[in-house]
Amino acid sequence: MKISGFTFLRNGQKLGYPFVASIQSALPLVDEFVIALGPCDDGTEKMVRDLGESKIRIVPTQWNEGIRPDYSVKGFVYGQQKTIALANCTGDWAFYLEADEVIHESDFPKIRGAMENYLADKRVEALAFDYLHFYGNANTIVWSPGWYRSEVRIIRNTIPAWSSEALYFNVVVNHKKSRYPRAAHTGATIYHYDWVRSEEQMNLKSAAVLKYWQNRTLKETDYTQIDPATLKLFSGTHPKAVQDWLPKADGLFQADTSYRLSSREKKHRFMLRLEQWFGVKFNKKHYRLVR
Repeated sequence: MKISGFTFLRNGQKLGYPFVASIQSALPLVDEFVIALGPCDDGTEKMVRDLGESKIRIVPTQWNEGIRPDYSVKGFVYGQQKTIALANCTGDWAFYLEADEVIHESDFPKIRGAMENYLADKRVEALAFDYLHFYGNANTIVWSPGWYRSEVRIIRNTIPAWSSEALYFNVVVNHKKSRYPRAAHTGATIYHYDWVRSEEQMNLKSAAVLKYWQNRTLKETDYTQIDPATLKLFSGTHPKAVQDWLPKADGLFQADTSYRLSSREKKHRFMLRLEQWFGVKFNKKHYRLVR
């Protein structure tokens, strides 16, 4: 069994991504790690090359700056870059990590075990993970139906698959139709650190990506503007690969207690209550669980 890891990058250093930690967390599990590297004006490429890792293979790419954001599929340039990296993978499985996603070394046996167990099961096209979204600081996670809690990150590399955006995969059915992949769950977790970077870096990132998603005025990031009911104290340990990157912090991140909920957040708060009362989960999944 051969395993490929893959991602795409552009100006990861300037925009505050823990991309080095992300790559390093996956290297023990993979036989190669493919990076679709777009044009950078910071130290991203040097930081990748300074890892001195023979498993890493860089594929230089260009970004289509002209893709319109007013179509039903937004952020398509991210799907292009992800698909380019996937197309250069040579393994039986292709393990995708975004530049702010890290895996915990304690989950290695579960992840490798799932790939081994389902390698011969052709009905399983992909493998899913649970998610921890860190918010504001390293001690706080956000838990709400408004944040995806489970997603596919490993795809079988012998099926016609692509990505219309960075988050999920599309399996080609025919020339007119694609669908979400059929998946099994690894029992492992993705640690997501997008909302831990500084507000200044988040504003830089938002300004850089806004044009690919929608035509609107940039809204300045203020981490305190969130429903306090969605924040929980994290009691576990962070992956070793990311510990040096994480800013030091104590206690639960403090949201603005006078924050006024949007109608969408009110709906999500009600859904949280239903989850607590009835033990259901309102998880939006971009896959169909078959095992």
